Amino acid sequence: MPAVVRGGRRANVASQPKRSAAPKGQGARGRAAPRNQGGVPGKMAALGRLDLTPRAVVISMCAGVAVLALVLATGARAERIGQSVSHGVDQITTGMGLKLRRVHITGASAEATPSIQRALAVQSGQPITSLDLDALQANVQSVGWVKEARVVRLLPDTLIVEVKEHDRLAVWQTRGQTYVIDGEGRAIPGADAGRYPNLPLVVGKGADTAAKDILPLLAERPRLMSRVDALVRVDERRWDLRLRDGGIIQLPAVKQEAALIQLDALDQRERLLELGFARIDLRTEGQVAVRPGVGA
Repeated sequence: MPAVVRGGRRANVASQPKRSAAPKGQGARGRAAPRNQGGVPGKMAALGRLDLTPRAVVISMCAGVAVLALVLATGARAERIGQSVSHGVDQITTGMGLKLRRVHITGASAEATPSIQRALAVQSGQPITSLDLDALQANVQSVGWVKEARVVRLLPDTLIVEVKEHDRLAVWQTRGQTYVIDGEGRAIPGADAGRYPNLPLVVGKGADTAAKDILPLLAERPRLMSRVDALVRVDERRWDLRLRDGGIIQLPAVKQEAALIQLDALDQRERLLELGFARIDLRTEGQVAVRPGVGA
């Protein structure tokens, strides 16, 4: 059959493919998605249709807050619910073997360890995951011996307590009482002064706070320190060194180190400390006055 010519162009109608009609109400971008050939279960399909728009999320959050307020409004019942849940969790963790079996205390002296154990107040077999480590640390640091403490939980069954104790500087005697003092002059609660016979003895009001300045100077002079029986604070201003042989060395209120250097020089040259003087007076700068002992 001859081709039909319109407007000078030849159109071959029969050669053009037919377009399939799109479903009603659906454009090029609205074509129906192919069916899931794998057969998605109904619940998963429903999950895919959940409304996760911002408005829906806000509504869900408000509903959660309302439920929480309702639980809190029940008063004691809410507390009982919480206790019940906590008890259930504890039973689960202990069933998994997460219960306390060992407590290791490091850095503590034999004298301080019993007090630290009482402060911990933990029991073998209790759930280790429910231990309040901050509270345990605070309890340990409340012990008079302890300067710093750190509590570590080592799963499944061990609690580690690291302790740094106050240093023992001296034994302080005042008003008929004796105390062990640390490097800052503070009395250590619970420390038995009778257990530290090798610590220097400082005596008198104010001797506790002044000891940290004089004792290092004496420690640099072991020959003199070995002869000192006690350091007596006089009028909260200066020191008298009471010697084991009954003699007394009177130090000045100021420039104590200079006086001790002068005493060292005399002792090395004249063996002054071996001569048995009843009194060696260093209170006047640059001068040494001595008083012979009985029978000298």
